[in-house]
Amino acid sequence: MFFMRVTPRFYETDALGHINNTVLSNWFEASREPVFRLFNPTLSLREWNLILARVEIDYVAQTHYGKEVEVRSWIGRIGNSSFVVEQEAWQEGVCVARGKAVQVFFNYATQKSEAIPADYREMLQEHVAAAAV
Repeated sequence: MFFMRVTPRFYETDALGHINNTVLSNWFEASREPVFRLFNPTLSLREWNLILARVEIDYVAQTHYGKEVEVRSWIGRIGNSSFVVEQEAWQEGVCVARGKAVQVFFNYATQKSEAIPADYREMLQEHVAAAAV
């Protein structure tokens, strides 16, 4: 499991005084960086081999300014050419959002997905978890 701490910034609030719903997508993407590094340790764009196929977020509770948020990420499922990164955002002991991102092992030269190679599959397997609780 991977962890990232975020300090909500004032400009991320909305007119209702809580963190805007669009911000969670950014936090979730940023917290997937350790997963990206499994496939591309230097994050070189010339060697990039993943593409995002789907994102979903469930907003469970309001997220507030001035209180740190912990984003937890883990691998939920590994398929032939894709895998699911599951994520949760927690603030003051409360899960405020849950998300899933489907990442595809992708060949940008051919513009096609490819089977995830065994060595990457093994690395992903080390981070499979049932839930972040």
